[in-house]
Amino acid sequence: MKITKLYKEFFNSEKTSGLILIICTILSLTIANSNSGTDYNSFWNIQFAGHSIIHWINDGLMTIFFLLIGLELEREIYHGELSNIKDALLPIFAALGGIIIPAGIFMYFNIGTTTQSGAGIPMATDIAFALGILSLLGNKVPTSLKIFLTALAVIDDLGAILIIAIFYTKAIFWINLLIALSIFGLLLLLNKLQVKKLFIYLIGGVAMWYFMLNSGVHATITGVLLAFAIPYKDGGENSASYRLQHFLHKPVAFIILPVFALANTAIILDSNISETLSQNSSIGIALGLIAGKPLGIFCLSFLAVALGFCKLPDDLSWKSVIGVGFLGGIGFTMSIFITLLAFDDQEIINKAKFVILISSLIAGLIGFISLKLILNKECKEQS
Repeated sequence: MKITKLYKEFFNSEKTSGLILIICTILSLTIANSNSGTDYNSFWNIQFAGHSIIHWINDGLMTIFFLLIGLELEREIYHGELSNIKDALLPIFAALGGIIIPAGIFMYFNIGTTTQSGAGIPMATDIAFALGILSLLGNKVPTSLKIFLTALAVIDDLGAILIIAIFYTKAIFWINLLIALSIFGLLLLLNKLQVKKLFIYLIGGVAMWYFMLNSGVHATITGVLLAFAIPYKDGGENSASYRLQHFLHKPVAFIILPVFALANTAIILDSNISETLSQNSSIGIALGLIAGKPLGIFCLSFLAVALGFCKLPDDLSWKSVIGVGFLGGIGFTMSIFITLLAFDDQEIINKAKFVILISSLIAGLIGFISLKLILNKECKEQS
């Protein structure tokens, strides 16, 4: 199976980023719960140009992260796992299962309560963490498994983006939204007219981001829209899309996501952990990520294959799909991001973040151990 240079670059940057995210999270939790915790939290709330530092990170820097996700999704659609509808259906069904079942589990415990808006939290998968854990298994991992997890996570993130746009927009300022969409339309027109200068699209993207920020729709959506406006052509090394994606890999993996982790995991741990874990929102998040993700990913994948919509790759087993399902339960970045949009109460936000961290850790460990055992067994059987 052919793997493009850009895919290898994406996979390698994401897997390294996952390990760095673990270090940043541990560091942030340690500082937040030390004598310097108050100063540490205060730093992220320093005001700059009308917004706090953490606000600039979550609404500004994370737009660049979503731009990279959009560029990767575009690549997948044109030349990757999603370019052939027959091949694309397996990760699409898997992603849908990983979105619907966790959300259903969360709503079962929280419908009709003040925390029901958190249904989007267990839907998300953190690409960096998931690929980082998978990379620890070395060369025993089949190529199709790497591609399946990557495609699954990218589609999952697209689902999260749509959910943010539809369900986490509280009030819309239509004039600003129309201006933002008009700029997007103009960029699409420039693409159609074969205008190739990347800086023109980036300037337009900044303007679109500004009006989107002031429209009520979350500004990070701009990143994905901009990605599809930037010329792709044949996806070759000279295309604007390729050059930008190549440039963004390292800044996103080694700066933006680690900074996001440092700013958003500064959680002061509650001494009454048992009470935190027993709350309905906590149960919904934990069961959604740890049980809902693997259950949804496996069941809808199996259903799609059983109905003949697609087929399982020759070097991929159903046991491996279940293992990948657990890695899909590593919500982290995206789950925390949605938490910030879902809740206004800081206490609820901090408790949700804590549960996300614990649940992602458990799901990641189960996924790693199960895949290690499965792949070791399969390697012995083949030798």
